[in-house]
Amino acid sequence: MLVTIPLHRTLTALAVLGLSASPAIAPAADKVDPYDGGWHFTLTPYLWLPNANGTINGHVLGSDLGDFSASTEIGPNDYLQNLKFGAMATGEVRKGDWSVFTDIIYIDFGDQRSHVRNITGLEGRSLSSIDRNATTSLSATVWTMAGARTMVHDPKFNLDLLAGFRYVGIDTELKLDIIGSDGVIDTSARSSRELTEWDGIIGVKGQVRFGEGRWYMPYYLDVGTGSSNWTWQALLGLGYAFDWGDVNLSIRSLSYDFNDKHDVDLRMTGPTLGATFRW
Repeated sequence: MLVTIPLHRTLTALAVLGLSASPAIAPAADKVDPYDGGWHFTLTPYLWLPNANGTINGHVLGSDLGDFSASTEIGPNDYLQNLKFGAMATGEVRKGDWSVFTDIIYIDFGDQRSHVRNITGLEGRSLSSIDRNATTSLSATVWTMAGARTMVHDPKFNLDLLAGFRYVGIDTELKLDIIGSDGVIDTSARSSRELTEWDGIIGVKGQVRFGEGRWYMPYYLDVGTGSSNWTWQALLGLGYAFDWGDVNLSIRSLSYDFNDKHDVDLRMTGPTLGATFRW
């Protein structure tokens, strides 16, 4: 028995830990000038906790069922229950006004319950009284990489223009169980799917310094297209620069409009907490 579905539910589950990634942007402490022409490096491990909502639409072949629709709501309270492994980090190399940064997220996510809100029979009749449930497990990688050039640099404000790419790769398995009633026999099926997307991106990043102190506001924005119709991500936050590095708390948002073969839109937004180490 085969369950044929687009990857709508898969991509929403990815949002549990942050399907895409944007780099943490941090100014140097007062004693370090990253624009002095020498080589400078930063590494930022972080945690992103977005909220996500999504649906899955599909069709169960070889059974008494027709189309079905499942929805899921995922928040920070769900993460520890289903996360098997996760890693998130951003790195940057800078020499003068030129820099290259990369950001990567990897997650291995266990069974996440979904609410199946609608199932129809083969003739289109709604089967609202039958018992049903669905779970999804996935592993996913989101990788962003770009080069940047500083266009504005002064003690209060700096701005970089960036260009690069973002990659999304997902392996997922959906399990659907139906307890027979309303003329439908017991049904159990599973389906595995893979998704790979590459998109070119352009954008800006930088920070605004507050007075002569160590507080600053990081910002980031990119837009792009390629395998998907379009994608964008944005970040705005508040950070503090220590002698050893920085700590910042931000709000981050990632959005995808995928093409017709996936029949899905995706958006996730939530807080990000990171620590930047410099050398």
